[in-house]
Amino acid sequence: MTRIAAPRALPAAAKRALRIMFIARHVHWDGGLHPTDGTHATYHREMRAVLEGMGLDLHLADGYEALFAAPDVDFVFPLLNRGGFLNSEMLLPLLCERRGIPYLGASPILRGLSDDKHLAKRVAVARGLPTAPWALFRRGAPIDLSLCPPAARHVVKPNASSASWGISAAHDLEDVRAAVARLHKEGHDVIVEPFVPGHDIEVSVITLDGEPFILPVQIVEQDDPGYLRTYLEKRNLIDDQAYAIRPLDDDRLRIEATRQAIEMMKEFLPFDYGRFEFRLNAATGALSFMEVNLNCNLWSRKTIAMAAAQIGWSHAELVETILTESLDRHGLLPAERVPDRVAA
Repeated sequence: MTRIAAPRALPAAAKRALRIMFIARHVHWDGGLHPTDGTHATYHREMRAVLEGMGLDLHLADGYEALFAAPDVDFVFPLLNRGGFLNSEMLLPLLCERRGIPYLGASPILRGLSDDKHLAKRVAVARGLPTAPWALFRRGAPIDLSLCPPAARHVVKPNASSASWGISAAHDLEDVRAAVARLHKEGHDVIVEPFVPGHDIEVSVITLDGEPFILPVQIVEQDDPGYLRTYLEKRNLIDDQAYAIRPLDDDRLRIEATRQAIEMMKEFLPFDYGRFEFRLNAATGALSFMEVNLNCNLWSRKTIAMAAAQIGWSHAELVETILTESLDRHGLLPAERVPDRVAA
């Protein structure tokens, strides 16, 4: 059963009083698809437009350098998640901590925990959740292929990446060795696990009244369950899209995905917003933990916005709710309750 709630509205006094810095790599992008980042640039410009539409005292930046000095702002809204180096997701929150500036999203150590796929799977195991067996190959350590779980086909990917960047399929151990060596050369630790033909189940979570609020669960349904989605497809850099995102209408799966997400999120609170991802085995119907994506993509065409729309929220209302709740968590709003948005 889907829970319905009203979105939150940021008080007008807070909009006038608070200086908010929005940091995103493509905040000044004026074109369409970026040649390498694809729709990520479109996403950043859309987010800028949404925040400007709220009437905020908004300050724009496109790099970490904005926080090397002490900027004259009260709060940072960071979308600079892919900095081009290992564990870059942690740097902007760390810079905010160094300057004592409150910011949207999870703390640096929680960002690091969630972005490390190996450690996140360790959390899942400790929490009693099913997850596919895996092997980890850190840079500089020997590549011991005997660690790989047996499988007819393996997935090889960077241990800390987003949007399936660098992912590939391996049909034998020599394929695995070559893929691991390639990613090591590019500066990544590597995780290897069996490929499970099926679909992804995504549980998006925000914060309401200081508590986690689960939005309607979605399924990323593959046209071919044996197809491996790639970075180019997720960033819309190729024409063909072989999947569709829709509400999950199987009650058994929805309840189980929600249960597993609730168990996992206990390890990561507070995080303001995020997505917990699971893999549905098309042959057996089994559901297993895949990864955590704290501070996930907020673009209007991605899962969290689609889920919010299913309870009647616009994209702008989703973003304003997330921002308002985080400001409230950091003590930057008046003590009285943040008002709900009332429909006209």
